[in-house]
Amino acid sequence: MAVSSARLAGTAPECVIIREIYENGDAQEEFEQELERALEARAKIIVIEPMKLGNEIARWIAVGNFLHKACCLSGCGVFLTELIFPEKMLIKLPLGMLSIMCAAVYGISWQNDPCCKYQVEGNVQRLKEVLPVYKLSSCTPVILVRKDDTRRKFLQNFIAGAVGLLGLWKLYKYNY
Repeated sequence: MAVSSARLAGTAPECVIIREIYENGDAQEEFEQELERALEARAKIIVIEPMKLGNEIARWIAVGNFLHKACCLSGCGVFLTELIFPEKMLIKLPLGMLSIMCAAVYGISWQNDPCCKYQVEGNVQRLKEVLPVYKLSSCTPVILVRKDDTRRKFLQNFIAGAVGLLGLWKLYKYNY
């Protein structure tokens, strides 16, 4: 299994390429182990040449992105509905539950996963300076770029928490 990486002493590697080389029958497991090592090393760019592994990781990241967006948009929908139609609980309740459930699922399944720190990059032209395109053996690799997701997670948790507090306040107000 050949992995190419540009490493600086004591820092995360700039670029790790997981090559699609089948040396034995356990190649898929080796690809996954190399990906795991690259994620743990916090590589800035990970290029995944094996199509099966790349597509699987891209789908996993897409599901996490969907949960994040569903949480934020449904939570914003709750607040917008509260401003426009404060008495319409039948609209706010499902949106609020969706926001809280998406935040909970994301928090349980994705928040501690090292893949959540990465986004799939579709524009290879933007990465030509950093990414050694001439070294790639695949014409359709999946390229992961490490992103700081602190603000994104804060926004998601803030919206879900605010939706939960609004729901509790409405329930308290309704009972008294």
